[in-house]
Amino acid sequence: MEGSKWPKPINTRRNTNVVETKLDEEEPLTPTAQLFHAPQFNCFIVAIVGFKTMINVDVIKEGLKHTLVKHPRFSSKLVLDHKKGGQPTGWIRTQVIVDDHVIIPALDPNIDSPDQLLEDYVSNITKTPIDLSKPLWEIHLLNIKTKEANSVAVFRVHHSVGDGISLMSLVLACTRQTANPDALPTLPIDPNKKKKMITSSKSSLPFLTCFLGLMLIFKLLWNTLVDLAMFTATALWLKDTKTPVKGGPDVGSTPKRYVYRTLSLDDIKQVKKALDVTINDVILGITQAGMSCYLNRKYGEIKRDGKDNKDNLPKHIRLRSTILVNLRPTSTIEDLANNMEASTKGQWNWGNAIGYVLFPFNIAIRNDPLDYIRNVKATMEKKKLSLEAICTYKIARIVLKTLGLRVIATLSHRVISHTTLAFSNIVGPKEEISFYGHPIAFLAPSVYGQPQALTVHFQSYMDKMNLVLAIDQDVIPDPQSLCDDIEESLRLANKAIIAQNLSSSSLV
Repeated sequence: MEGSKWPKPINTRRNTNVVETKLDEEEPLTPTAQLFHAPQFNCFIVAIVGFKTMINVDVIKEGLKHTLVKHPRFSSKLVLDHKKGGQPTGWIRTQVIVDDHVIIPALDPNIDSPDQLLEDYVSNITKTPIDLSKPLWEIHLLNIKTKEANSVAVFRVHHSVGDGISLMSLVLACTRQTANPDALPTLPIDPNKKKKMITSSKSSLPFLTCFLGLMLIFKLLWNTLVDLAMFTATALWLKDTKTPVKGGPDVGSTPKRYVYRTLSLDDIKQVKKALDVTINDVILGITQAGMSCYLNRKYGEIKRDGKDNKDNLPKHIRLRSTILVNLRPTSTIEDLANNMEASTKGQWNWGNAIGYVLFPFNIAIRNDPLDYIRNVKATMEKKKLSLEAICTYKIARIVLKTLGLRVIATLSHRVISHTTLAFSNIVGPKEEISFYGHPIAFLAPSVYGQPQALTVHFQSYMDKMNLVLAIDQDVIPDPQSLCDDIEESLRLANKAIIAQNLSSSSLV
């Protein structure tokens, strides 16, 4: 069967559940990894992966032994300092018993509501702690047929193991193209990026070039100063408006529920092309539009005045997203695959080096659906010309070294809890890929543990864009309605492009 293969080349050694590794000296935790083990930030990455075939459990286990567990962080456990109350201090390599990390629940394959069961199952995962005596990852294999897949795997990895982009790259390094089992996945690149760099470097007017360069430096310094002032104010007192999507102070420790929706990547590219923006601008724009519609409806329900008002939103809503930016150069899929194949040591570019960006959402009812995307582009242009992410990361390191983990954990918790949501966007493969011979139908990653009631994540895969919401159901009891609003915002944006004669027949 197709599900009986795993990435080549493979080790021919079989019939053992223990992966032998050389036990190394203790490696200290990075500052960000220490933060993710603070009581206020016990964060996990969760990824739901749908397959087109039923899962062959033995093949998955065998594949894991020859790839994923060769990575040092997936074969290392925490070193706990019991003199400091069991505080984690570092990593040490250990033997990996694959069966301890592969969880196969007993499920009825003919259950009436498999999608609801999956939603409940993943939510229950967020309620259970992970065993700190072994490497901090696990994979749940569910042979149930949902509306989009014939079986599902759920990955759970502690955020201290690595950032989301690095972990996604590592998982992709364990996959191969379905049409070419020896080929790694390929990720899309911006074909205009290189052209823009070349064009911007050419100038026949040295004085003008120098002047423009000084203006850019001035803008960079000014934008950075403004962003850091806002960051400081947020850490001290500046909170987002209390809205129907804003969580309370203890929302980080509450269970989360995950819902996902498949959008058309071609529709997003159509908007991107017509407005000359990025895909990230488009998805931020439709998220902003969808949340405006959702909140407008919620405030209309709160008013209960019997009037059918078009605009129920309070004036001057402050609603911001925390965007975590990975500052560490991420290893390529090819490098990760080669390192796992050779079991190399010392060549892994890994860890967490994360800075904060606070992105304001303009919550309003607009007549032109494209105005949401234009507004995002204008804001994003300022954010791109700012050192906010780098500076917040450096500040966090300095505070950690000088004042300790408790202070930086409290500071980070205040910043994030004073905002409303977290936002993330990860680029996925252009072609269909298989995980140890199992063709993948969809990818839906997210996170939990941060003090926010809403996380919005976008993950591209082939010609699809998967929207994933992680929500606190006590705060947002109807997440599917929010998905509907975001999906409708994309439809309205495409409709507006046609109406305004902005459409283009070519997609990039």
